[in-house]
Amino acid sequence: MLTETLGPVLIANRGEIARRIIRTVKRMGLRAVAVYSEADADLPFVREADEAVLLGPANPAQSYLDTAKVLEAARATGARSVHPGYGFLSENVAFARAVMDAGMIWIGPSPEAIDKMGDKINARNLMEAAGVPVAAGTREPVTDLSLALKAAEQIGYPVMVKTAGGGGGIGMSVAHDDEGLAKAYEQAARAASRFSGDALDGPAVLLERYIERARHVEVQILGLPDGRVLALGERDCSVQRRHQKVVEESPSPGITPELRERMLAAAVRAGEAVGYLGAGTVECLVDADKQDFVFLEMNTRLQVEHPVTELVTGLDLVELQLRVAAGESPEVSAEPRGHAIEFRVYAEDPKRFFPGPGVIKVWDEPTGDGVRVDSGYAAGDTVTPFYDPLMAKLCVHGADRAEALEKGRKAVAEFAVEGPKNNLPFCAELLENAEFVTGDYDTGLVARMRS
Repeated sequence: MLTETLGPVLIANRGEIARRIIRTVKRMGLRAVAVYSEADADLPFVREADEAVLLGPANPAQSYLDTAKVLEAARATGARSVHPGYGFLSENVAFARAVMDAGMIWIGPSPEAIDKMGDKINARNLMEAAGVPVAAGTREPVTDLSLALKAAEQIGYPVMVKTAGGGGGIGMSVAHDDEGLAKAYEQAARAASRFSGDALDGPAVLLERYIERARHVEVQILGLPDGRVLALGERDCSVQRRHQKVVEESPSPGITPELRERMLAAAVRAGEAVGYLGAGTVECLVDADKQDFVFLEMNTRLQVEHPVTELVTGLDLVELQLRVAAGESPEVSAEPRGHAIEFRVYAEDPKRFFPGPGVIKVWDEPTGDGVRVDSGYAAGDTVTPFYDPLMAKLCVHGADRAEALEKGRKAVAEFAVEGPKNNLPFCAELLENAEFVTGDYDTGLVARMRS
């Protein structure tokens, strides 16, 4: 039984994703254990868990990223399994292994799969060998500017420069000439040093051919213990600021049925190539002509935007993660129904997108048919500067994209937040933007809106 195999489940995360995982864990009859920092002591996820353990100060390094403290909390509460959510320790190979070495179940892919896909250079080489399309780029880490200049000459400008490890758009920039490459390389090298521990004299940097006016489309996969890898549809994540997603939708309005089938098949091959287990995402870039795509990266965890897939398929991806972790290979049907859009509601300035933490004086979520809000806060809570400023995910589902857009306009208008700065005005602006409304947009949309 699941209760005997998995429960209690420790959720090694915070905010809206911890709250969302707790909801499914408790629905399945399992005990949910939360961990929290001093800054998060009064947030809803702490109250809603069956048990909660204080990790330490607000600084993530002393709380959510302290693997020893998280493991001690798991042992102290008798947790049999650990769900990492996204971010923090979710793609930390050493933590995944430590959980398993402690005799607990890791609710995620194997440490080996995380390791293989955690380095973008290794990942793209592995995907190319598996027959997944990749952009022209470097097959080895670029460790100094002279090598970067030689690589750019071979690839051809423009090139995307990024760190070999990490996600969230950190350290990414586009270079159109040698001068721009020098700046981009320095930026990526610093990011590699800061986030990956690489030395500045030898950072792990990757160069790839930059695709102009590309769409960012990703495929949700699910690897089962019986060896099957399923593709559960795609999501369009092209609405981005600073290479970070803001709005996602499913299905993508920017690809043809034929291209969709090829992308889904490639994502399955990608999962099979690493023996993938559980929920993961294969991210791709689609060219401006919507005729072809290339592999971007693979996220070995649950995605922030997973609700749009759940809305169009009727599946609970967290439940599937739990069942797969328990050794089950459930029969899954993923025939899409209708259209879903997710708006990330951030505590940030809606013009320049700078964080704007503060005390929430008013928090009134929209409701209604086809409206879902995954929130981490309530009135009276404080959005602190210590963590990502994501406050909630406002999701809508309609019979088609036109209906989803209309529900989105109504829901955004009804979502009342006062106190911290928030980007709801940007969401309202986006819903009236001609490119977005027609579905004919790309990753440069937000930059054009703010130019």
